[in-house]
Amino acid sequence: MFRENLTHSKIRPKNDRFFILNLKTYKKGYGNEALKIAKILEDFQRKVKVKIGVAVSPTDIRMIVEECDIGVFAQHIDNIGFGAHTGYILPEAVAESGAIGSLINHAEHRLTLSEIHALIQKCHSLDLTAVVCTNNVATTKAASVLEPDLVAVEPPELIGGDVSVSTARPEVITASVEAVKQIAPKVGVLCGAGVKTEEDVRRAIELGSQGILLASGVVKASDPKKVTEDMLRGFGEHL
Repeated sequence: MFRENLTHSKIRPKNDRFFILNLKTYKKGYGNEALKIAKILEDFQRKVKVKIGVAVSPTDIRMIVEECDIGVFAQHIDNIGFGAHTGYILPEAVAESGAIGSLINHAEHRLTLSEIHALIQKCHSLDLTAVVCTNNVATTKAASVLEPDLVAVEPPELIGGDVSVSTARPEVITASVEAVKQIAPKVGVLCGAGVKTEEDVRRAIELGSQGILLASGVVKASDPKKVTEDMLRGFGEHL
């Protein structure tokens, strides 16, 4: 279901909303701990209309895919093909493992514009959803020209902090949404950085975002299930 609504070759309903959780390499974000969080998300996916996905370490992709009925993303892929590329993440392997897409150009793994373009094309050739992370309006404009499936706007100074982008930098969201609408209207816009509460999510949606990309607000929470539930309420879900 998630793939059908996100893949570049499909037409997404304009009212779709997205909640993508990046587990990064937090202590509670890999292996069996990652599986626990993915199970929580899977349970909520059965109850809500919001499309929920989880971005996991490459070593956990196949396990999460096999154990959970939820959209699984790679946190990164490399612009390589088959051959002698020791230590890189092969996009074909990510697709074969069952992931539905990948983050590209996260603030913690920056790429050049040419690399971003190549990886978007690689994702589309493999039927993977390309989620390009951007750090400001100018980068969002540049990324949208390349037509990924989604762009996720995350000012790096707010990532992992206690103040969300929807509160500290609302103009970044509104300007990004407007820019993408003018350049590539089929590209969806997410926002992230500091998103931790129901109000953060509600405000992001009001500003025009179609959803959120988040991490520490859930992964490092003492009660990930409660925090997830609260944030899904921010989408207007009744739980």
